[in-house]
Amino acid sequence: MRAENKTIKDSDILIIGAGPAGLFSAFQCGMLGFRCLIVDSLPHIGGQCTALYPEKPIYDIPAHPSVFGGELIEKLERQTAAFKPDYILGQAVTSLSGEMGNFSLTTDKHMTIQTKAIIIAGGAGCFGPNRPPLDDILSYEDKSVFYSVRHKESLRGKKIMIAGGGDSAVDWALALIGIADEIHLVHRRDKFRAAPASLDCLNAARAAGKIFIHTPHQLKSLTGSDSILSSVEIEDMDGKTTHIKCDVLLPFFGLSTHLGPMAEWGLNLHKQTIEIDPKTAATNIKGIYAVGDIAHYEHKLKLILTGFAEAAAAAHSARRDLYPDEVHHFEYSTTKGVPAS
Repeated sequence: MRAENKTIKDSDILIIGAGPAGLFSAFQCGMLGFRCLIVDSLPHIGGQCTALYPEKPIYDIPAHPSVFGGELIEKLERQTAAFKPDYILGQAVTSLSGEMGNFSLTTDKHMTIQTKAIIIAGGAGCFGPNRPPLDDILSYEDKSVFYSVRHKESLRGKKIMIAGGGDSAVDWALALIGIADEIHLVHRRDKFRAAPASLDCLNAARAAGKIFIHTPHQLKSLTGSDSILSSVEIEDMDGKTTHIKCDVLLPFFGLSTHLGPMAEWGLNLHKQTIEIDPKTAATNIKGIYAVGDIAHYEHKLKLILTGFAEAAAAAHSARRDLYPDEVHHFEYSTTKGVPAS
C-alpha cells in the first residue's frame, strides 16, 4: 500500500531501504505481526536491482536458475504485499532521536516518522554513478549517456560505446550483442577485471567482429547537439585520439557511495558500512538493526541471499527486544501461512 504524504507516519518497524533485503525484511516482520513502513530516497522500489540492472540476469537466488533484477523485485513486492506495508518513496531519512520503542525520525521533505524499531537495509547507502571527467556530460545524461540499462530494447539498432573494465562493462557488452548495431568497449588497461568465463565470451565476440575493443584507451570528449551524441573521442596512453561514431555512451565506473546522515547517528561504522552482530543483525544502538550490503561483520558475503537471512534475524531480534517478557513460539510459514490478499 503506497502511503499518501502526511506530516506524521507511525509504524512498529521502520525499514530504511526498499531493495531486496528491505522488502524481505518487511515480509519477515509481517510474519511476526509487525506493521511496517518502508522508506527509500529513490522514487521507486528495488534499490540497485531496479536502478542499475533490472534486465540483467542474477544466477545465485535459490530456486531461480536465472532471474532478472526487476523480476526479482516484482516477486518480492508481491510476496510482501500480504502484510500491506506502507511505502514512502523519494524521501531520505535525515535525523534520528529517541530510543527503542519510541524512535522519531524526519525526512528531507519534513515528514516525521514514529517507530518502535528500525531496520536499515540501505544497500550501498546513498549512491550515485562515478562520472567520467568529461565536459558537458551532464547535458547528455538520460538522453545519450546512461549509467545503467533499464530496457535493452531501447538500445536496439544503436551504436553503443561502453566504458569500463569490470563485470558490468563486459557483461553488458555481451548482453547487447544482437540488439545494438555496433558495440565499442573502451578500457584504460589491456586487462579486464571480469569473470574468466565472461572474458572467454568477450574474446570470442571480438574475434567474430561482434564487439570492437579499444585498450588501453580512455574517454576524452563528447560531440553532439541538443543532448544527442554523435561521436565520442577516445585517447590512448600516448595521447593519440580517435573519434568513434556512437549514439549512446554507457560509462560503468562503479558507484560513489556514502552513508549520508546515518553516519552521524552514533552507529559503529566500518568504512561505509554499519557493524552488526551477525547472530542478531543488531547494531550498537538498541532497537536498530542493519541488513544487506550496508551491514558489516567479519567474513561477510555480500550476496542477496545473505541479506535475506539477515532480514529474518533482524525481525526476530526486534520481536525479542521489544517484547522480552512475551513467549514467542517459532512457526514455519508452512504452518502459519500468510494473510489472504
